[in-house]
Amino acid sequence: MTDNLSRRLFLRGTIATASAVAAGGLVSLSGNALAGQHLAPVINYGPGAGIAKLNANENPYGPSPGAMKAIMQASTKGAYYASEPYKVLVDMIAEKNGLSNSQISLSAGSSGVLSYAANAASTKGLILGPDLFWDTTAKAPQKTGGAKIKRIAKTTDLSIDLDAMYAAIDADVAMVHITNPNNPTGRLLDAGKLRDFCIKASKKTLVLVDEAYNEVTDMPEKNSMVSLVREGHNVIVAKTFSKIYGLAGMRVGYMMASEENTASINRFSLGGYAMNQAGLAAAIASYNDEAFLNMSKSKIVEGREMVLDAVKANELTALPSSTNFVFVDLAQGNAEIFRQKMAEQNVLIRGIYQDYNHWSRVSMGMIPDVQKYVNALPRALEQTLALS
Repeated sequence: MTDNLSRRLFLRGTIATASAVAAGGLVSLSGNALAGQHLAPVINYGPGAGIAKLNANENPYGPSPGAMKAIMQASTKGAYYASEPYKVLVDMIAEKNGLSNSQISLSAGSSGVLSYAANAASTKGLILGPDLFWDTTAKAPQKTGGAKIKRIAKTTDLSIDLDAMYAAIDADVAMVHITNPNNPTGRLLDAGKLRDFCIKASKKTLVLVDEAYNEVTDMPEKNSMVSLVREGHNVIVAKTFSKIYGLAGMRVGYMMASEENTASINRFSLGGYAMNQAGLAAAIASYNDEAFLNMSKSKIVEGREMVLDAVKANELTALPSSTNFVFVDLAQGNAEIFRQKMAEQNVLIRGIYQDYNHWSRVSMGMIPDVQKYVNALPRALEQTLALS
């Protein structure tokens, strides 16, 4: 009897909804138009109205128009596994970078391949990294009892000391992890110095260079270490479609390495079974879309200059950035309090990293949202300094 009652209520609600639509009305999923009925949940697929989301290094200008068209087309075939577009994207990446298909690994965002690399390395030894870098994936082995990351000492200017890193490589180190440009600092290593380090260090151990923000730099090709993979050095390079391509929510990333290293990394991967049709379609449509990339970069640079001007106007300093975010020195201000005070003004940014208590990271977003950060900064800073 209970089942019959539930069925009648469901059908009644369905008919009521159809009648409202037929009459030209709008049925709000968050309202009480059909009180007592089972309504679909309200889902925000991005920031809510009036919220400036500047805390995750996303590019809100994506997906590109071409990617959107591809997403719609691919979604109609969502019933099928994504083996074919997986192969197509692998072919495209291999051709563009002068590599073979067997040197490319894809994953749901570069987080996947970075975690696979970390897990593979942890079976042989330690992962070596700077004191401050995007270490989420390097920590992956720790979740299953692996060793902690071996870190070099802090530097006064928050740069990566390549000499100190090379000196720290010993028999226990199975992989060196470098993020360039670095996150959260935004600093870019000199391409020549990084190349020399990678060649020298790769003779002693595996070197991983995470280039998530490479396309945002002034000279992406010069700053990339992909040429070292082509030359056969023990180097792997990771990239993502989450940043400049504006596909963070579509989850596509990749890694380029020797056939041997790729095979080692792929032991932890499910290949095409871990990917989705829409994300791969968007990546394929975006990969060579130079017009969209140039537009995105111009907006990122515009927003970055606005933030740097506001930082200076409020008598603060920030590190030089080659990315879509800025690392701001709040002087004596506590970064977590500052994050809270900005949130009270509907501006979302990052709080404290490790024990870098006075450093605050803000990502670029839509220009009006960046302007909200600029407008909110003086008040949030004043309140932060009063409480710090």
